[in-house]
Amino acid sequence: MFFASDNWAGAHSKIAERLLKESGGFAAAYGTSDLDQKVEARFSEIFGRDVSVFFVATGTAANSLALASVQRPGGITFCHSEAHVIEDECGAPEFFSGSARLAPVEGAGGKIGAEALAAKVARFPQDAVHHGRATAVTITQATEIGTIYSLGEIDALAAVCKENALALHMDGARFANALVALDVTPAEMTWKRGVDILSFGGTKNGCWCAEAIVFFDPDKAKEMHFTRKRAAQLFSKSRFIAAQFDGYFENDLWLDLARHSNRMADRLRAGIESAASAKLAWPTASNEAFAVIEKPAIEKARDKGAKFYDWPIPENNAILVGENEGLIRLVTSFATTDADVEGFLACLG
Repeated sequence: MFFASDNWAGAHSKIAERLLKESGGFAAAYGTSDLDQKVEARFSEIFGRDVSVFFVATGTAANSLALASVQRPGGITFCHSEAHVIEDECGAPEFFSGSARLAPVEGAGGKIGAEALAAKVARFPQDAVHHGRATAVTITQATEIGTIYSLGEIDALAAVCKENALALHMDGARFANALVALDVTPAEMTWKRGVDILSFGGTKNGCWCAEAIVFFDPDKAKEMHFTRKRAAQLFSKSRFIAAQFDGYFENDLWLDLARHSNRMADRLRAGIESAASAKLAWPTASNEAFAVIEKPAIEKARDKGAKFYDWPIPENNAILVGENEGLIRLVTSFATTDADVEGFLACLG
């Protein structure tokens, strides 16, 4: 019963097979192989427009280099106060952007609100040489606490960005999970809403090590070739990242895997809601569930082999955790089974 993270899951068999197939023979290096170019073209097909794609190894690299590409001296990037970029990336976005700052914006449900963003941006006008100037906004889709920005919410944030000439970046480590939950197209959740750059994640959804930076305006991506190289993210054998994406996209495997993990999380949510010893901490719609559970039930689940993390109470979520209760996070993946879910729920009584 592995619910600690979707990073704990291995690679899907079809992606592993595609990697094995690519392991022999010769191919041009540094992103110039036929396979690299094929997959880059596939990204354009998926998003319904010409895009520029840069393969990298990790989500931290994707986020950091994407944000670095739009920074200016004194630049400020706005993010949710609990976003991965500010909480879990060890200062990498600041480091790779030449010390551009991240400014946290509060918001309920793990999401930035348009009004709060506008108010925070107003504190950093373009001529504020002492305070720094606003340059970009980054949102996480799905968020760190399993919630999802609606299309309307993205529209509202994009309007603030447009009014202030700010780049809008989306951290899509769980992009596929959000996409299938909203039941929209990749274009509808990104550039049609005003998103400029996307960190497209594959690792959490069945790939071994495959992330990509996607620019929806190729003219703004020209410097990224140098930025990526300088950051040691230009792989000589990049065809092995391309091979993963090739298997990932074939016959819409990536969407099927996300639907499965979301469905497993739905079953967890339903079971937790009906358990006497547990309750959902807040509504989620992706492959993460957060639950307030009586401590004896938590201990029983761990004794039975369940893996999950305790979770700090978010500042913007008014939930009640009793003295004999704990807040935990449960993350499902493409590899989660019905038996995993049933085994965990049985521990709740």
